[in-house]
Amino acid sequence: MKIDNSQVVREVDPRASRDLVRLLALVMTLVGGLGLYAWPHLKIRETSRAQDRMSSERERLLEANRKLRLEKASLENLRRVEAIATRDLGLQSPPAGRVIVIEPPRPAANGAQMAKDLGGSPGTSPLAAGERN
Repeated sequence: MKIDNSQVVREVDPRASRDLVRLLALVMTLVGGLGLYAWPHLKIRETSRAQDRMSSERERLLEANRKLRLEKASLENLRRVEAIATRDLGLQSPPAGRVIVIEPPRPAANGAQMAKDLGGSPGTSPLAAGERN
């Protein structure tokens, strides 16, 4: 004997769907709690790694700065510059008669005035400029 179940309609058990919703809510609550627990720890680890990277970068930059300061000091050495100019570039020192030494101007004494500040034209004395007025 053969049983025909094609006409059978299956009823949905309301308790089963309610249990499924409760299970999903419980799982989502657990996953959310785990996420909230793990998030600060992950951020702390990420920050620690970034700090380590920045610290090593700082050390690298300090070393590069030290090397650049040494190179600058060696490039500012006038004897070295003169040696390179004569050896590598073939330059020679000028004869003694063609050497012009330019000294920086000395600061004026307190309260001193320059002649040009007194109102005279070039080549005239301040006294002569005062007589014209």
